[in-house]
Amino acid sequence: MQHEKTHIVPYRTYLIILVALLIFTLLSVKITAIELGGLTVAAALIFASLKSYLVLTYFMHLKFDKIYIRIMVGFVFAVFLAVIIITFLDYYFR
Repeated sequence: MQHEKTHIVPYRTYLIILVALLIFTLLSVKITAIELGGLTVAAALIFASLKSYLVLTYFMHLKFDKIYIRIMVGFVFAVFLAVIIITFLDYYFR
């Protein structure tokens, strides 16, 4: 434990991430008012993906973790993306 590197993130960074998360949340709510047809869900998913990236990177400190942990999280996201794609394909071809 004594030989582990520590990192100190300034509060300003957390404040910027918080403001970005609030903006993305407002945009994801406002996007539903715009008539985009089938792209409305895709736009909301893009905003949700950006928010999850910010939370994972800064609040869960993946930016500072070891590479194998990042690889495991990437694998989980790849499986999640595969499930989403399979679900949309199932819905589309019914």
